[in-house]
Amino acid sequence: MPARVFIDTNVLVYLFDRDAPAKQAVARRVLAGDGDGVYLVISTQVLQEFYVMVTRKLGTPLSEGEAESAARDLAALDVVDVDRDMVFRAIAGARARKISLWDALIVEAGQTRGCQRLLTEDLQHGQLFGHLRVENPFRDVAQ
Repeated sequence: MPARVFIDTNVLVYLFDRDAPAKQAVARRVLAGDGDGVYLVISTQVLQEFYVMVTRKLGTPLSEGEAESAARDLAALDVVDVDRDMVFRAIAGARARKISLWDALIVEAGQTRGCQRLLTEDLQHGQLFGHLRVENPFRDVAQ
């Protein structure tokens, strides 16, 4: 059975960030899976954040049409729908863990799908949330 891996928005944004070629290469390897038998998971929150980030925050932003097309491609992954109950679990988790609501929603979505790994730059590498382990795929990349 392949390992379930939740991908945070920042990893996906680097796929299109020409100003960070080393991180872009890592993001491409993550999305390709490098043949390591992983099952990639994202959420509706990630799709929304992705669209905003690639159209507004990159040095060379994507056009709205390019961003929509990329988001549609990403939607082929397993996408967790963020619903009302998940939002309230995330609020409780954010308060208990002292993390942002947005990060808590990512954690909740990953846990909902039974993911073992969460790839992100936004939380501490090695941090555990139940069985979900945070990994920063860019930790060895020179800035």
